[in-house]
Amino acid sequence: MLRRLIPLFILLLPLAEIACFILVGRRIGLFATLSLVVLSAVAGVVLMRIQGFGVLARLRQSGQQGHAPGKEILDAAMIMIAGILLLIPGFLTDFVGLALFLPPVRAFLWNRLMRNIVVVDIGGTRPGNRPQTDPQRTIDLDESDFHRDGRP
Repeated sequence: MLRRLIPLFILLLPLAEIACFILVGRRIGLFATLSLVVLSAVAGVVLMRIQGFGVLARLRQSGQQGHAPGKEILDAAMIMIAGILLLIPGFLTDFVGLALFLPPVRAFLWNRLMRNIVVVDIGGTRPGNRPQTDPQRTIDLDESDFHRDGRP
């Protein structure tokens, strides 16, 4: 179902952006409309840089604490998408891009996404912990039980 809507969305988005340009241009004038488009692109670059560094710091901190950095990675991806949307000329994409820069919107999207994802720990090494292994598959050898030259 979603696959069928993507071509329609790709066709309708530029038409909707052109309609918004016409409406805004009539309301505030040509120069002000073009200024808003350039200002939104500059704001996108600045916001992407500022919030991107914040996400990288949280990502580093999460890794040092031994937590899975899933939320931080999704935040970084959403900030990147938000910056790209602000760089694209148009008011509808700017609105969506600005919304993605807001932490409550990203938290809402994270919660919606996590409802459909199940995280399973398959038993790996965690910082500060011993590797998690299955006790039935663990082989405990003494020094006398193992020799490198293959002798018993």
